[in-house]
Amino acid sequence: MRRKKTRKRVAPAKPPNVPKSVEHYLARVPEPARSTMEEIRRAIRAVVPPETAEIISYRMPAFKHGRVLVWYGAFADHCSLFPTAAVLQEFKEQLKDFATSKGTIQFPSGQPVPSALIKEMVKSRIVRSKPKKPSRQVQ
Repeated sequence: MRRKKTRKRVAPAKPPNVPKSVEHYLARVPEPARSTMEEIRRAIRAVVPPETAEIISYRMPAFKHGRVLVWYGAFADHCSLFPTAAVLQEFKEQLKDFATSKGTIQFPSGQPVPSALIKEMVKSRIVRSKPKKPSRQVQ
């Protein structure tokens, strides 16, 4: 019986426009969005644990501490923060002046961002992202 030759599976090549680092991503963002992105980044950095890594996830910058805490990205006329739907629900009253959807908040490019609010949302996300303690098993 003859065996069929098996092909090695090769991961598809990443498109050339995928940023390789957060700095690479930010370098490609035009003003005034770049300044807005840097404000958002500073606010997040101020509250995440020191060992938190900055990564590219879903082709946008993210902060990872065990798991991804938040993503943020630049778009045509705004910058977005993606702190998860649960965090948005918690802060829904404070976010009423901003465009939001299920898991994102939009900040107009070139306008000051609410750093204090971003910090509070990121702190909430950090608490929510901690693993739940396993329940005690009765023996």
